[in-house]
Formats: sequence, C-alpha cells, structure tokens
Amino acid sequence: MQRRELVQAGALLGLTGWSSGALAHHGWSSFDQDRPVYLEGKAAEVKWRNPHAELVLEVAENLTLPADLARRPLPAQTAGIDGPALLAKTVLPSRRDKRWEIELAPLFRMGQWQVPEIKNGTAMAVVGFTFKEEKGEAIIRAEYIFVDGKTYGLRSSPA
Repeated sequence: MQRRELVQAGALLGLTGWSSGALAHHGWSSFDQDRPVYLEGKAAEVKWRNPHAELVLEVAENLTLPADLARRPLPAQTAGIDGPALLAKTVLPSRRDKRWEIELAPLFRMGQWQVPEIKNGTAMAVVGFTFKEEKGEAIIRAEYIFVDGKTYGLRSSPA
C-alpha cells in the first residue's frame, strides 16, 4: 500500500472510531514466549498492511532445524531480547500443519528494518511463538524472519 493510501485508510479508521489496535489479531501475551519455534517455506497470501503485515507460510516438506540456527548473527534491537539464547532453544512445532499464518510487525517497523516487501512465492524462514500448547489456529507471532540471507528482528526498532 502506498503512503497516501495508508494515510487515507488511517483517516477513515479515525472517522469511524476504529483504531489500528482494535484491528490487531493478538497481543504478545497470547503466545508462548518460552518456546520459540522454527518454520521455513514459501510465502503465500501476503497481506502487506496495518495493523501488521501477515502472510501464510507454506511449510517446506521434511522441515528440519538448520544446523547453524543458534549461531546465526542477529541484528541489534531496542528491546532487551537475548536472541542467541532464543535461537539456541528454538524447536520445530509439534503440530504438522502445512500452512501457518505468520504475524509480522507493523508496516512502520518493517520499514525501519528495511524489510523488502514480501511477495507470494518468497522463500523465507521464521522463528516465533505459537499459541500456548500450540492449541487453536496455526499462527506464529514472528520474532525473527530470514529473507534473502538477511535476518530481521521484529519485536522492536533497530538499535
């Protein structure tokens, strides 16, 4: 969506009494932040919009944890996140859904990180959090995404 369209959409939301927070899917507290999971595949059904970008990830067959995952360099963020420890304890999800909804960051933050707009078919990986005990929908709140050999932290702004 272009900047002008975003401004117009924001104005419309303001006129109708909706705020971007009212449209958000889930807060961080809905997710099990003690158990990071890893997924890899291709993006499908990308929605590059506010309140946050989201997509459906079509998970690769025979998904495995990359041997180098715990050693991948991570970008500095303004939030106090122990990224290396998080990657070291990352596991594969116990459920075997072939399609997962991935909740990314708001577009403003994606812009701060200079994340290229993800298109359908983009190969990518994500480390994030499922609902507690992986109950409910197959949704992950992304902490890190890996696109084109780059790692992006999504919880806060770049440091």
